[in-house]
Amino acid sequence: MRYTVIKAFDCPDAWYKVLHEIWHKGDNFEVGYGSEVSRTKKLNLSIEIAHPENRPLVDFMAPCDMKYVQWYALKYLWSGAIEDETYTYGSRMRKPVDQVEEAVKRYVEEKRDRQVTFVIRLPEDIQKRLDARKHEPPCLSLIDTEILDKQLTLTCYFRSWDAYAGLPANIAGIQLFNEALVSEINRRGKLGIKTGKLIFHSKNCHLYERQIKMVEDVLKPGEDSRRKLLESKKS
Repeated sequence: MRYTVIKAFDCPDAWYKVLHEIWHKGDNFEVGYGSEVSRTKKLNLSIEIAHPENRPLVDFMAPCDMKYVQWYALKYLWSGAIEDETYTYGSRMRKPVDQVEEAVKRYVEEKRDRQVTFVIRLPEDIQKRLDARKHEPPCLSLIDTEILDKQLTLTCYFRSWDAYAGLPANIAGIQLFNEALVSEINRRGKLGIKTGKLIFHSKNCHLYERQIKMVEDVLKPGEDSRRKLLESKKS
């Protein structure tokens, strides 16, 4: 199992670098059970995004736009349940304990607390369902938080992560979630903190076989530019 650390400037930079690393260094992995049985290339990786607040939050070639990211951040992360969805990350963070509300109250009371963790995965998620379509434990398992140097940094764990289609919306949406969280903490506690780095870990960040052409379209312009730059240096 190959493990990689990626350091990125902002969210679009993180997406491109993840695609590049998996494309060139990923392990072949054939999914035998889950939401999509398919051949994949994957890495066990960590991503550190230094300036996730930088705009734009999504690359112009990403398969999502800001309208979707804003919906995702509000409906899937910040608020509760969505009709026809078994659960959302937000619904699990809000019930049975409103972890978002408790996090805000805790940081207003003590900004040096290192125990403020949003837990999304439940113990019963490990149980296999007879109908695989109904057995979809959350990809995002937890969001850990910490305030240091007046910045709120989030550290997130994805057990499984679609690098092409899911990752760009996920990291941009989590940045918007962090901005909303910081805004509420500042409103109540007058702390003057800002959003900090976003750090992600995933043991299976992957590309599906069906995404090959789309990933090529994203990477090829960058590869061509780098090749021309190398050729110009040699001449």
